[in-house]
Amino acid sequence: MRQFFSALLTIGLLAVAVPAAAQRPRAEQRDTAKRTTPTPVPTDARPPKGMCRIWVDGVPAAQQPAATDCPTAVKNRPANARVIFGDEYADSSKAKPATRNKLPADVKGFTGMKTPPPPLLPKRPPE
Repeated sequence: MRQFFSALLTIGLLAVAVPAAAQRPRAEQRDTAKRTTPTPVPTDARPPKGMCRIWVDGVPAAQQPAATDCPTAVKNRPANARVIFGDEYADSSKAKPATRNKLPADVKGFTGMKTPPPPLLPKRPPE
């Protein structure tokens, strides 16, 4: 009887320990995940604005899937791929620094006001 309970206890402890050990990531998996960097997407292979493209890592740019709408790309993305959004890329070499910070003429701001602010209405006297 004593052997039966010790065997049952041993099986119970193993049943609890095996799933806990399986949840720990292996050192090799962690190291390879840190070493792999996604391949950069060439500028001419980026999707147009408003569209998305599935980019499969390790596949040449000429063999990548065509651009599609974003919900379809997100839904059909395989595990070894990522979704490239067409409007997330801005070429900073084409932007002019002087016009980047300039506000449109019809924007009202706190600086450079030409008209005084409207007068505040007086408070009602207490009753």
